[in-house]
Order: sequence, then C-alpha cells, then structure tokens
Amino acid sequence: MKTLLFALLLLLGTLPAMAQRYVADAKQSKLTWTGYGEIGNYAPSGTLQLQQAIFEVSNGQISRGRIEIDMRTIQHDDNKMQTHLRGDDFFDTEKFPAATFVLQQLKGNLASGLLTIKGVTKPVSFPILVTTDGDALRIKGKATIDRTVFGIKYNSSSFFSGLGDYAIKNTFDLAFDVVTRPLAKKQQL
Repeated sequence: MKTLLFALLLLLGTLPAMAQRYVADAKQSKLTWTGYGEIGNYAPSGTLQLQQAIFEVSNGQISRGRIEIDMRTIQHDDNKMQTHLRGDDFFDTEKFPAATFVLQQLKGNLASGLLTIKGVTKPVSFPILVTTDGDALRIKGKATIDRTVFGIKYNSSSFFSGLGDYAIKNTFDLAFDVVTRPLAKKQQL
C-alpha cells in the first residue's frame, strides 16, 4: 500500500502543473496607436479598444495568448481622419472589424506570434514587460508594425512617388497596457 501511495505521489510530482488562464479587463487596458509622416514631426495618435484577450501561464511564464482588437473603435480627435482610418484606404473596419495577435512564443521579454490585420496574417515580434499586482497580470509593451505588409499602402512612398509632405511612414506604433485577471480553470483558449 505504501509503495502504491509513493508511486502515485511520484507520478503526480512529474506531471506538468495545470496552466492558469487570465482574461483581459478591457476597461482597465489601454491601446494607443501613433502614425508618422515621412517629413517633419507629424505624428497623429489615438486609441483603440481591446475586444478580448486571454493568456495561459505555465510555470510562471505566459505560454499562450490571443488578443483581439476592435478596429471599429479606432479613435482620433479629427473626425475626418478617424473616418478615413476606418475606411478601405486603411483598416476597412466594416469588412475587417477585428485585428488579432496569437502569441506563439515568449522568450525572455520578446513576444513572437502571428498578427492578422485586414485578413492578412504575418509574423511579428516585440518586447513586453509582464508584472504582477496581486492576482492580476499586467502586460505592457510597444509593437512597431509595417502596415504595408497587411495591404495598407495609402500614401506610402514605397508604392507611390511624388507624395512630398503627404507621404506617410510604412510603420506605426501600437503601445499597449493590458490588465488581466485569473479565469476559472474550465475556460479554454
């Protein structure tokens, strides 16, 4: 009987620990975008809303994750620009209401995964900082994204000549501060 109990304890000790799942608190999370003109200091910025995000933590590190951004919420102080960003020249939010990032690997502080914008999926990597606050996980970072690989070529000097000061850099920054809370064990990614 003792041998059976010892074998059972040994087996349980070698099984991987159950992963803890975390879901984002959309109201406490913040997403900010910044675009850049090719000439001068033009750098419009605004916000986006997190649609949902879920992460899995195993052995004290994020092992999986999926983030969905509601692209219909792209905001800018200038209503005309906001409408333009939501239109088909940029993010075409009527046809593509969400952008997603699926984490494939977190090595040190470098997150790598697949980003989907406008139905196009490309690999991206960017640094993040993960901290804890009680039972919450906070994930902060900034990704620099080349919009042109997702088919967003509007006023890109890589595709159009003679744009002058209307040229827009191919890259934009997406800064994020995502606050998460633990989920019940039953919920899945």
